[in-house]
Amino acid sequence: MGRNHNKLKVFSMADDLAIDVYRRTAAFPVAERFGLQSQLRRAAVSVPTNIVEGAARRTDKEFAQFLSHALGSASEARYLVGLAHRIGMFSEDDHTQLEPRYGDLVRALQALLDTVRN
Repeated sequence: MGRNHNKLKVFSMADDLAIDVYRRTAAFPVAERFGLQSQLRRAAVSVPTNIVEGAARRTDKEFAQFLSHALGSASEARYLVGLAHRIGMFSEDDHTQLEPRYGDLVRALQALLDTVRN
């Protein structure tokens, strides 16, 4: 069936967040290059890439599977943003700029997933 991922609001939200996460994690300590910085960046990038890959699939079932992966990665990134804040690697501003947006993204992905499955 192929969908245009650029027309999906969840893609735009996820893409914007991935860029913001990359910018905000640039100042993480070098010691975290292969730790929290890498994990958070991978989770952030996984969301839009799963949306893109799922949108290219032919069936709703396949699309839903990739949306489910995107939802899991968005939830992981949301947790990691909170963790980074609690251990002092993210400022209050970083946290308040990212965490609520991940909450919105998780809810939007769940709603789209529910729609696709029904």
